[in-house]
Amino acid sequence: MAEEEIGKVSDFYAHPVVAGIELTAGLKIGDKIRIKGHTTDLEMTVESMQIDNADIREAKAGDSVGVKVPEHVRKHDTVYKIVD
Repeated sequence: MAEEEIGKVSDFYAHPVVAGIELTAGLKIGDKIRIKGHTTDLEMTVESMQIDNADIREAKAGDSVGVKVPEHVRKHDTVYKIVD
């Protein structure tokens, strides 16, 4: 499976467990992503995404989104979209 870089983690919030991501490409609910960094390697399907506390179904390059994640991620981790 190929991966394309779509952004970087800009913030992490522990409660709720959410990653703030600065997008350089589009992302939508149902996309599979991988978040990778020095101590992070997480694969997941995007199930919840928000901009300014409002639920959204898709976002475009340049957007800053909050994505619910199952575990701790770190600022500057790279976000990849998994493409078949």
